[in-house]
Amino acid sequence: MNRTTAQDKWRAVAAATGPADRAAAEAGVRLAYRTAGLAEPRRVLWADSPLAAVALLDGLADRGRSVREEVRTRPWAEERRRLHDALGPAGWAAHWQATGAALWDLNRALADRIRAVVAQAREAAGERGGGQDGVRLVLLDAVLGQHDAAWLAAFDGHGERLAGLAAVAAHAGWWWPYEDVAVVCERPVELHRDEAGRLDRGDGPALAYPDGFALHAWRGMAVSAAFLAGLPGLTPERIREEENAELRRVMLEHYGYDRYLAASGARHEHRDETGVLWRIGLDDDEDVAMVEVVNSTPEPDGTHRTYWLRVPPATRTAREGVAWTFGLRPEAYEPLVQT
Repeated sequence: MNRTTAQDKWRAVAAATGPADRAAAEAGVRLAYRTAGLAEPRRVLWADSPLAAVALLDGLADRGRSVREEVRTRPWAEERRRLHDALGPAGWAAHWQATGAALWDLNRALADRIRAVVAQAREAAGERGGGQDGVRLVLLDAVLGQHDAAWLAAFDGHGERLAGLAAVAAHAGWWWPYEDVAVVCERPVELHRDEAGRLDRGDGPALAYPDGFALHAWRGMAVSAAFLAGLPGLTPERIREEENAELRRVMLEHYGYDRYLAASGARHEHRDETGVLWRIGLDDDEDVAMVEVVNSTPEPDGTHRTYWLRVPPATRTAREGVAWTFGLRPEAYEPLVQT
């Protein structure tokens, strides 16, 4: 398979949603064990999400030790070494760029998010099994299935040692290999990304599994379900009250900057190279002063984020306001990069 075809194939696998092909995935699990020189697991159990899988594993006293090292880590490393030796450093770098590199950052970030949310959910539920550290260790035992697409794209067509791993990835989600038991996850039922590939949805979960386990995000930034539910009812007052600058930016993007300024009765007071100072007069209260700044570093989709920084009411220039957010006097604020 040529490089472009392999990348397209595994990009589709990474984004696949819907019911797993359980028979094909289980055949892949058993092949992966045999290829590693291990006896097949006595049982293959299914879970509807990574969270459900961790809960299931917490109650399995007879699962035996993790065999991830034999099933995934060792053959992975040996195949990479073989390809690197065959292609040479420059050839391997070119091969990686043409196959797995484009998938790596997206899937690594997604896997990290899933791990973090699972750990938080189990901690909140008062899980057994060694507390949060125990949960994180179980999560590190996982083989990421479809979210290992970057490496599987690079290795596609280069030997049969990873055929079992590739089969599970093509037909299911994450999975956990232990001596006596393998636990395999269903794939997500929903996946929503923006044009840059980041998780993104304003009216529901950006990633959701059959049992309701989900991640919520706005243009790649993690948010809560409750936060998204409150966006349709936003008011200028609610936006001003939000202390988190990132969440305030999301609110403003959803509400609309022009609409916010008009509804707030804001007046443009000062502009310089650091940003724009706006002032909003309030009855029976001190003014609200905010500096509008634009991040000079573009987002993955080429856009530039706009931020609104709440500054003291006595602020008279944009530079003074931005400097205040860094704890500096205006004359001491000399940014190397405007943000």
